[in-house]
Amino acid sequence: MTAFTVDPEVMARIRPMERADVGAVASLHLQSMGRSTWARLGRGFLEALYLALCDHPSFCAFVYVDEGGLGGFIAGTDDGPRLMRETFRRHPHRLVPPLVAGLARRPGLLGHLLSTPLYFRRSRPASEVRAESFFCSFEPHLRGRRISGHANKVLFDELLARGCPAVRITTEVDNPAAARQLRSWGFSRQGTFGFYGKTMAAWILDLEQSPRVEPVRRGGTSGTG
Repeated sequence: MTAFTVDPEVMARIRPMERADVGAVASLHLQSMGRSTWARLGRGFLEALYLALCDHPSFCAFVYVDEGGLGGFIAGTDDGPRLMRETFRRHPHRLVPPLVAGLARRPGLLGHLLSTPLYFRRSRPASEVRAESFFCSFEPHLRGRRISGHANKVLFDELLARGCPAVRITTEVDNPAAARQLRSWGFSRQGTFGFYGKTMAAWILDLEQSPRVEPVRRGGTSGTG
């Protein structure tokens, strides 16, 4: 595998996510991940969730700014278990009302939500890698232009700069397109596990050994606006 060829013009359009971006990020999340459990709770819950995440130092997120506005984002963390545990513990006033409203519309999601705390336990041994990339979405007209690849590099560079030796991503096992993309980056599959009624695959990338990743900061991490 060779180093990632960077386009300076694309890189110049990527910046840390801010609180002011939450509305656009929620829309992008719904656009590409609308069938996911959290998205089905509604836009209000997603906005509350991203606002809460932005307040946590372990959250790491970047946005791509197109001519027409925010065109994409990528979000991850240097410590997944800590981020999720502390986000929900510190922000019940922000998260519970839209969560309850979402469940009132879709009560069938309750079982999935009750299993959420088991995510890191079920995904062992891959869960030993605490850094994770978990949300990514771009406007359709930006796909196929290597923009998501640049966003991956920015996130992975930041995680390595924070001292993370590896990062993981989970996908559904029946997503061959995601598998091809992850393998192209050097990810290796580290087993499967059941979650939210689906069979998931855990993928790990050694950040320290990847020729595409450099521990270079970009003037800060995800912001709080």
